[in-house]
Amino acid sequence: MPDGTAPASRRPLSLLRDFLDSEAAGGLVLMGAAALALVLANSPAAPGYFAALHLYLGPLSLQHWINDGLMAVFFLFVGLEIKREFLAGQLASWPRRALPGIAAAGGMAVPALIYAAFNWNDAETLRGWAIPSATDIAFALGVLSLLGDRVPSSLKVFLAALAIIDDLGAVLIIALFYTGNLSLLDLALAAAVAALLAGLNLRGVTRLLPYLLLGAVLWVLVLRSGVHATIAGVVLALTIPLHAEPGRVDDIEHSPLHRLEHRLHPWVAFGIVPVFGLANAGVSFSGIGLDALADHLTLGVALGLVLGKLVGVFGSAAITIRLGLADLPMGAGWGQMVGVSLLCGIGFTMSLFIGLLAFDGNELLQNEVKLGILLGSLTAGLAGWAVLRVAPREIPPPKRAAAR
Repeated sequence: MPDGTAPASRRPLSLLRDFLDSEAAGGLVLMGAAALALVLANSPAAPGYFAALHLYLGPLSLQHWINDGLMAVFFLFVGLEIKREFLAGQLASWPRRALPGIAAAGGMAVPALIYAAFNWNDAETLRGWAIPSATDIAFALGVLSLLGDRVPSSLKVFLAALAIIDDLGAVLIIALFYTGNLSLLDLALAAAVAALLAGLNLRGVTRLLPYLLLGAVLWVLVLRSGVHATIAGVVLALTIPLHAEPGRVDDIEHSPLHRLEHRLHPWVAFGIVPVFGLANAGVSFSGIGLDALADHLTLGVALGLVLGKLVGVFGSAAITIRLGLADLPMGAGWGQMVGVSLLCGIGFTMSLFIGLLAFDGNELLQNEVKLGILLGSLTAGLAGWAVLRVAPREIPPPKRAAAR
């Protein structure tokens, strides 16, 4: 075997481990940003905080630049992660996809059903059915990082894989259900640019600059088309090559996708996502009473995140394991699976994003969504941490064969 082959075969796991470590740190930063947003929104600085978000910089307000511009870079990063994991990482084979894939599907369906049950008689709020379906990997891994070695690394990999598949589902939901009035001309031009990007890939172009320049054009066209502009980031990600530059031995490390992902990661984890949290987590509690806490929209979001994720993720995983389609993550026990399923109810970034799209222009409903997300995510995070704090790890049986 050539000397360069073995490290390449081990690299996907090491990449994921690096991702887990840095993503956990990013989650802690995101927690701080969200807390700061709540403090600002309920302090004497609140008028300035909200006025700054609505300040126009060119054609868009500051909040729109964050939600449509910076978040397009976030979705580019998510798309790169999805493509790498499915082609050369922990999700590269069907057996590896089985447990996190089925658990992610259950974890998206059950929260949506709980939300729909609470909002079935209100056509306006029913539009937000997908809000509690998303898992925030940064927050969830941030909580896991507080537990240290109490949680086996295999369980962290399971959570990361589940969240990546969850992100893919959220992207498809946004593309299919949360689009505005479509401009067929801009949509056709965007499709032409996407075809050019695919052509660069097929021709073996490995320089990033042509992709990024065409990606910027694609973003403008998608923004004008009525499809949410962040989808441009995902489309661009799927066209970035995972093969190496000519003359390179190691495909993964020297591929354009790998280079772009690693350049973007610190900016996304420690810049874009916390800025999004700072801009969108601010909820003023002035005038909010118990009636808001008991509102069907707030309850649908909160209970969808807490109960929906627990039942959906744990139930789907348990059925999959009992049927023999997959095994428990190595070294993890059933109690720890319950804890991780609860952590999946932390739905901050994607849930907020879908809520803003579902109730665009309706500040009252957006505030109720934020309140439900904060309550649900806080409850799920604390409950998941408490369960994982006391849940025993699985003790592997003694290796009798090794003694003979």
